[in-house]
Amino acid sequence: MTPPRTLDQLSPGEEGQIEALLCTGSMRRRLLDIGLTENTRVTCLHRAPGGDPSAYLIRGAVIAIRAIDGKDILLKETRVWD
Repeated sequence: MTPPRTLDQLSPGEEGQIEALLCTGSMRRRLLDIGLTENTRVTCLHRAPGGDPSAYLIRGAVIAIRAIDGKDILLKETRVWD
């Protein structure tokens, strides 16, 4: 069984769906305020030249999220159908 994928692991052009937020406190509140709730679709648009932060399309808005914060955002497992 593979470990769950996190938001920071999305490459530009990839899409994911939020499963859970592992962070607490004010960071959790900020992420919820920008719409990162369960089942929300997120698309990684691009990364900064240094690799951090990354820009994500979330509910029609482009939001930059640092990799350290993206590690606390779990994505649902995607299934590949043959």
